[in-house]
Amino acid sequence: MDRGHTIHQAIIQKKVDNREKQKSTGLAWWQLSLIGIGSIIGAGFFLGTGLSIQTAGPSILIDYILAGVTAFIVFSALAEMTVRDPVQGSFRTYAKKAFGNSMGFMSGWMYWLSGVFIMSSEAVALATFTKYWFPHVPLWIFTIAYVTAAFGINILGVKNFGKIESTFAMIKLSTLVIFILFGIFLLMHFISPQNVTLKGFSGFQPFFTMGINGMWSALIFAFFSFGGIEVIGIASSELKDRSEVPKAGIGMLMALVSVYILSIFFILYMVSWTQISEAKSPFVLALNLFNIPYIGSIFNLIIISAAFSTMVGALFSVTNIMVSLADDRDAPKSFGQKDQKGTAYKALFVTGLALALSLVLSFILPGQIYEYITTAAGVLLILNWVTILTSQIKLRKAAKEKIRTYKMPGSPYTSYLGIAFILIAVSGGLFHPTQRMGVLISLGLIGVIFLSYHLIVKKR
Repeated sequence: MDRGHTIHQAIIQKKVDNREKQKSTGLAWWQLSLIGIGSIIGAGFFLGTGLSIQTAGPSILIDYILAGVTAFIVFSALAEMTVRDPVQGSFRTYAKKAFGNSMGFMSGWMYWLSGVFIMSSEAVALATFTKYWFPHVPLWIFTIAYVTAAFGINILGVKNFGKIESTFAMIKLSTLVIFILFGIFLLMHFISPQNVTLKGFSGFQPFFTMGINGMWSALIFAFFSFGGIEVIGIASSELKDRSEVPKAGIGMLMALVSVYILSIFFILYMVSWTQISEAKSPFVLALNLFNIPYIGSIFNLIIISAAFSTMVGALFSVTNIMVSLADDRDAPKSFGQKDQKGTAYKALFVTGLALALSLVLSFILPGQIYEYITTAAGVLLILNWVTILTSQIKLRKAAKEKIRTYKMPGSPYTSYLGIAFILIAVSGGLFHPTQRMGVLISLGLIGVIFLSYHLIVKKR
């Protein structure tokens, strides 16, 4: 009897030790916020903002406000489900619980596929930017080097990954904050460019210079800037305290919305929107007014850090989604295995093979066609937000009396509002040729995933 009691106590103590070990190696909420920021602010914001400003004019500021509001609504829905029912697989598991196996399958593979193409585009961008300093080195060498480094960071384990990704996020945030402070000093007349007359607020006139259609067609660009907020839900299993998911997400979104809107505001304050194009980063264009030495190299380095951390964060997210798919037998069971560091080697390997195939396509396909595919990846991410919101609506009804912690504000009306904003943004993309093809290709990919479920998984 005493021996049985001793064994029982030993088992209890082991469980306690394991929980304490997990708590000591888990992520703090602010680290999760920084991982989210690192995964979301990519090279596209530093470079692609020019195209969105060119499309919408000064009214692009309204687009970013709408995108920020929608991102908050989507995160609130995800946070409510995560705090109430913390599960591996995050949004795809909630989709499965709400609508059945097919929706969980589709949501997971949509996210994984979009993540692979996003990583591929970031890897190509990284290689291209690095050739700025080494023009004679073949592009594929830099591509392989960056992909290898990204996989190496993920293999280090969750704790080391969190530290490295947090560092990259701080670099990007610090860059944007410094740019905003620069704009504030300029606005307050503490500094001024030599031999240049700033347009000031006249650069915002007329505000709707490209009309409502211009603002509508550029809305999807603003939504792309928030793509990837799902990483908060996916990585929440690595938190020391799951109840801090709302705090992590709200901190992330407040930082993103603030730096996005303020940085674009000061770009428009420094440079007339008519001078901005997709050919050159609007940040570089604005800072060129001040004759800052080596501004091209400085911003090139910043863009490289932005693209690399986005690729690292995307790899972390899609690997975790692959593990969740494997646990539900929506992917081979062995892909879900993890080592002591929490690294899923087989899921990483399969993702690596898919990334390699995507990179090969980037080199052999015409540039415009590959651009259509990467745009479709962004559309898939945004469309997955609809799945999150509809899942929250249904699961909230099923668990109405059980909610005791975080509640999504204004539900279900805010969820319906978020869905409406998402559909408006995606339909606005049909006005732009590249975005139009991206939307159509994304719908085709969703069809392929749907057919794969019914032909393979459901039949099995």
